Amino acid sequence: MKAGIAIFPSKKLQDFANSYRKRYDPKYALIPPHLTLKGPFDINEEDLPRYSEKLEEIAQKYRPFPLRTTKISSFHPLNNVIYIKIEPTPVLVNLYNEINEDPFFGSPSENQFVPHITIGQELSNGEHADVYSQLRLIDVEFEETVDRFHLLYQLDDGIWTVYETFLLGK
Repeated sequence: MKAGIAIFPSKKLQDFANSYRKRYDPKYALIPPHLTLKGPFDINEEDLPRYSEKLEEIAQKYRPFPLRTTKISSFHPLNNVIYIKIEPTPVLVNLYNEINEDPFFGSPSENQFVPHITIGQELSNGEHADVYSQLRLIDVEFEETVDRFHLLYQLDDGIWTVYETFLLGK
């Protein structure tokens, strides 16, 4: 089965992201707006408790931290993803690195960590240029405190659901 590790922002930020995702993200119905800490990786269902134990140990090492959005950005020309940029705080970067550098969670990501919440993807070049030129002008200033992250797994219909939630520093 596929698993992943993510942070879900506040309802206010999710509602803002969803106002664009429902138009520009074909994966809108599969998972709420999120900040990915570890992209999809393969695990056996019976191993989920071991992953939970490991993530609980990691969560204990970190205190809640601020999450600040800064602007709408894009990964173009690499791909046509439009996203809400998240400020890369030291705690967030360290948490990401600890999870991704641990061979227990599979291979590290091949991409550089760019903290973000996707609001548009799988857009044609023309659609991307049009949508991005409008969205990049929007003021996107949210600030909140992250105090948890989640181990997710993917159901047979492609929908992602939470297996367990880990509180930071608890």
